[in-house]
Amino acid sequence: MKTKAAVLYEAGKPFEIEELDVVAPDENEVLVRYDYSGLCHSDLHMVKGHLPFRAPMVFGHEAAGEVLEVGSKVTNVKPGDHFVASFFPVCGRCRWCATGNSRLCDMGANGLEGFLPGGRFPFKGKNGDYGSMMTVGTFSQYATVHENSVIPIHDWIPLDKAALVGCGVPTGWGSAVNSANVRAGDTVVVYGIGGIGINAVQGAAYAGAQHLIAVDPVPFKRESAKRFGATHTAESAEEALALVQELTWGVGADSTIITIDQLTAQSVSDAAEATSKGGTIVITSMGQYEEDTIQLSGVQLALWGKRIQGSLYGGCNPVYDIPKLLSLYQSGHVKLDELITQTYSLEQVNQGYEDLEQHQNIRGVIVHEH
Repeated sequence: MKTKAAVLYEAGKPFEIEELDVVAPDENEVLVRYDYSGLCHSDLHMVKGHLPFRAPMVFGHEAAGEVLEVGSKVTNVKPGDHFVASFFPVCGRCRWCATGNSRLCDMGANGLEGFLPGGRFPFKGKNGDYGSMMTVGTFSQYATVHENSVIPIHDWIPLDKAALVGCGVPTGWGSAVNSANVRAGDTVVVYGIGGIGINAVQGAAYAGAQHLIAVDPVPFKRESAKRFGATHTAESAEEALALVQELTWGVGADSTIITIDQLTAQSVSDAAEATSKGGTIVITSMGQYEEDTIQLSGVQLALWGKRIQGSLYGGCNPVYDIPKLLSLYQSGHVKLDELITQTYSLEQVNQGYEDLEQHQNIRGVIVHEH
C-alpha cells in the first residue's frame, strides 16, 4: 500500500513529504489508517537533536483511526475497529507491565530506532528502509504497527479528540494525578502551559487542588489555563513564588510540575524553591539528553524531605488509562474539545510546529486526507 508521510532525514531540517510503501502486516501486526494525528512537542526534541534517532524516520506518535487489516495471530482488534495509537507497545508480560508500569515496557525500548518489535522497518521508499517514531509513525496516512501499539476504543468517540489521548493528555493529567499525587486542598504550581501543561492543570483541578497556579509568559495560555481549572496565573517563576508564599502563608506548594518547552537547571531550581517541606517536584519536561539539568543541594533535599519525581507518560498505563480518560471525557470531567486550537493538513506539518514554537496553539492536529 502507498502512503503519504512526513519524513525527517536530519535533526534541524524540515520535514519532507514523501510517498512511501507500507509493508504488509506480519502475524502480530496490523495495518491501520490514521485519520488524525496530534502535533506533540515531544517530536521537537528529536527534530532539534535533543534525543537521538535513526534516519530516515516517519515522525508523529499521537493518532486515532481505524484498523484495516490484521495479522493471523492478532487477537485484540479486528478490521473496522477504531483505535488510539500507543506510542510504545505494551506486552503485558515483562516485569514492568506485570508491576503496573507498562509505560516502561521492554518492548518499547526501540522507539527511537524506528523498527517494529519484530525487528523490521514499517516503511520503504527511495532511500530504503524508513523507521517510525516510537514504532507508530503517525504523520502518515497509513502504517503497519504491532498489535500492542493499538488500543481499541468505542466508535462513537470523535477521533480528532481521541488522538490527543495517545500522549499529551495522559502525560499532563498523570503528571498531576499520579506523579505529583495531588490531593484535595493541595497547592500546585504548573510551569509551562502547552499541550502537556494544560492537561496537568485539569488533572490537578480534578484531583481537588485548592490553589492551582499556572505559570507561562504567554497571555493567551494563562487565560486558557483558567478555563481548565487554574485558580491563579503568573507570568514568571518569580511571580509564582511570591504568589505561592502568599497563598500558603509561607509554607510553599505541595507539588510543582515542570512542563516547559525545554528543561533547564534553572527551571528545576525555581520549582524546588517554590516547593514546601515534604513536597514533590515533578519533572515531565525534556531537554538535551546528555545535559545535567538538576543542580540542587542534596543536603537541602534531605533536610526538608523534598522529592524529585521523573514522570514518563504521566505515570499512566495506556491499556488502562486511555479508555479511562475517554470515559471521563464522556462524563464531562476531562476537556478535549477545548484543547484543539488549530488543524493542519499533512503538508502543513512544518507550519504546525512553527506555530507551536511561536506559542500560538495549545494543541494542533493534523487531519489526514484519504
